[in-house]
Amino acid sequence: MSRLMIIGCGGVASVAIHKCCQNSEVFDEIMIASRTVSKCDALKAELEGTTSTKITTAKVDADNVDELVALINNYKPEAVLNLALPYQDLTIMDACLKTGVHYIDTANYEAEDTEDPAWRAIYEERCKRLGFTAYFDYSWQWAYREKFQEAGLTALLGTGFDPGVTSVFAAYAKKHYFDEIHTIDILDCNGGDHGYPFATNFNPEINLREVSAPGSYFENGKWVEIPAMSIKREYNFEGVGMKDMYLLHHEEIEALAANMPEVKRIRFFMTFGQSYLTHMKCLENVGLLRTDAIEFQGQQIVPIQFLKALLPDPASLGPRTVGKTNIGCIFTGIKDGKERSIYIYNVCDHQECYKEVKSQAISYTTGVPAMIGAMMVVSGQWKKPGVFTTDEFDPDPYMDALNKWGLPWVVEENPVLVD
Repeated sequence: MSRLMIIGCGGVASVAIHKCCQNSEVFDEIMIASRTVSKCDALKAELEGTTSTKITTAKVDADNVDELVALINNYKPEAVLNLALPYQDLTIMDACLKTGVHYIDTANYEAEDTEDPAWRAIYEERCKRLGFTAYFDYSWQWAYREKFQEAGLTALLGTGFDPGVTSVFAAYAKKHYFDEIHTIDILDCNGGDHGYPFATNFNPEINLREVSAPGSYFENGKWVEIPAMSIKREYNFEGVGMKDMYLLHHEEIEALAANMPEVKRIRFFMTFGQSYLTHMKCLENVGLLRTDAIEFQGQQIVPIQFLKALLPDPASLGPRTVGKTNIGCIFTGIKDGKERSIYIYNVCDHQECYKEVKSQAISYTTGVPAMIGAMMVVSGQWKKPGVFTTDEFDPDPYMDALNKWGLPWVVEENPVLVD
C-alpha cells in the first residue's frame, strides 16, 4: 500500500490516474496536483465511488520548488509521478531531493526558452561534443545521479511508451532472445483519425518541436544527423496497414546507446500523413513554431504557445478518434551463434481506450506505463539509488504488468526489416 503524488492533470495524467484507481491494491491514496485545481477536482468527482483509492487534490506551480516542497512535506507521498511538462522535470527533481521521495517521469528535460543564453551555451557545447542538436537530452537529469545515490532515492526517467516501454522491450529482447543485439528500429505508428484538418495527439509544444527538428540516429558509436523528415520509409503495420514513416531524433536512442554499447545502430521512426506534414511546414514557415517571445500589441507572446491555444486540446480528441496505434521495436542480432530477428509490439484501439478511461490511445499508451513505472518503484521491484531509464532494470515484471493493465504485446519472429 502506498501514497503517490501525481503532478499534472492533462490527457496522460488522466489515464495514469484512472489506472492508479484501478490498482487500489498498490495505490491506496493518491494526490492530484496541478496549476488548475478545478481539473483535478473534476477528475476526483468522476472517479470517487468507482475506486477504493482515496483521492485528494491540490493546487501547485510546478515551476516553484518551494511550493512543491511544501506540498510534498504536507502530503508525505512515497513517490512523485511527474506528468506535468518536460520543462518542469528539474524543479520537481529538486523538490524530491529536498523532501526525500522517489521521482518518476515520462519524458526527459527540455528548456522552455531555447534562446536563454545560459542554457544555450551548455546546449551548443553538447551539440559539438555529442553530435546531435535536439533540444531535449538526458544530460540535465543524468547530472542528478550522485545526488539521488547519496539520498538513497530512485529517479525513474521516461516511463511512457516511447521512451519507456520501447526500452523495456529492448531489455526483454536482450534477456530472453539475444546474446547480442546488433540493430534496433523503434517504430511508432498512429493509424487514428480524429477528423480535424490539423491537430496534435499530445502537447502541441512538445510534439511540433520534436517533429520539426533535425532527425538523428546512432550508428557505430556516433550520432548521424539528417535534415528534418528527410528519411522516409513505408511499413505495413499489423492492425493499421501500410503507412509512411519518417526518421526522427528520440530520447531513448541516447539511453539505449549508453546502456547497450554492443548495439551497432539504433533508429526511431514515426508515421505521418501528408496533410499533417503540409500543415506543419506552413506553420513553421510563418513563424508559429518559434519558442522565443515576440511583442504583439504591447504584450510578449510565444508563438508556439499561442498556436497551442488555437489547436484542439489533445485531451478532447478521445470521443472522435477512430483507428489503432502500433508501437514496437524490431531487433536483429545473434543467439547461440545464429542470426536472429524479432519484432515486439503493441496494438491499441482508440475507441476501446475511450470506452475504458475516456481517452484516445496516444494518452493511453503513455499513461498506462506511467502508472506501471510508479508501481515498479513504490512496490520495490525497481528500486535502487540513482537516476535510471527503464532499460536498466529487470524487464519481466514490467512486461507482465503491460499485459495485465491494458497494453498486451506480441513477439513476432523474422519480421519484415526496415532497410
